[in-house]
Amino acid sequence: MEIIFYHPTFDTQWWIAALEKQLPGARVREWKSGDNEPADYALVWHPPVEMLQGRELKAVFALGAGVDSILSKLREHPEMLPLSIPLFRLEDTGMGLQMQEYAVSQVLHWFRRFDDYQALKQETRWEPLPEFTRDEFTIGIMGAGVLGSKVAESLLAWGFPVRVWSRSHKDWPNVQSFAGESEMGEFLRETRVLINLLPNTAETVGIINHALLNQLQDQSYLLNLARGVHVNEDELLRALENGKVKGAMLDVFSREPLPVESPLWRHPRVAMTPHIAAVTRPQEAIAYIGKTITGLERGEAVTGQVDRARGY
Repeated sequence: MEIIFYHPTFDTQWWIAALEKQLPGARVREWKSGDNEPADYALVWHPPVEMLQGRELKAVFALGAGVDSILSKLREHPEMLPLSIPLFRLEDTGMGLQMQEYAVSQVLHWFRRFDDYQALKQETRWEPLPEFTRDEFTIGIMGAGVLGSKVAESLLAWGFPVRVWSRSHKDWPNVQSFAGESEMGEFLRETRVLINLLPNTAETVGIINHALLNQLQDQSYLLNLARGVHVNEDELLRALENGKVKGAMLDVFSREPLPVESPLWRHPRVAMTPHIAAVTRPQEAIAYIGKTITGLERGEAVTGQVDRARGY
């Protein structure tokens, strides 16, 4: 079995050694420009078109939960990867736990009013504030995939009311489910903390805009853990200024790194991290890839294949 590997920042030699240990008998090589030798599988992140074009592969694995870069290249170069070749993404591989940590820590930060106390500290004011109650702190999660389910599960454990909005209804214990555009307004009306975990598709670009934010409760919060293109940043800033949104925690942005001139850097009620909410954990990723390739070789049913029409 021949596997080609390409990632612009990973320690390639470590990954090759670990993959060959996980898949005894496989030969893994780093793909470099001009390598047109046969391969059975390709493991990639932001791959050059020439790496995949014209290859008769059994499958391609994206080395992350998102496949945006591959799908965007396919729109310009559909010949890069025929529909007959399945594309897989990393389903969880440690990302679920990371998303749980991030979401729970931030929701509790807002719930216990630590942002308000930090603002009072800047004014040297000693002022105990009224507590929030859980029944007024409903969490609304947009996106009901693997990561959305993990985040919902973790917040339920803290006693928060949790609801989810997605393409289709979900039957999750103790979680209200809403689906489609017709139920979006009902989903938003009772939501105090909006957590975005949507996939990046043509339908979701710019979805978090003035019209959507205006349907939330007053003094609501936004936590974006999905993609920067989901948020209209100018309209979010307007909602922060008029008080509709009380605070935002952003891990992803429309341009990354975030340009120094962006007003998000300086806004006192915007917190941010540099796209680190959930990163690929090598050992878990290699175990998933090894298990999936073994299943494909045996003709078994596997999970994680991307529906290219949906974009995830």
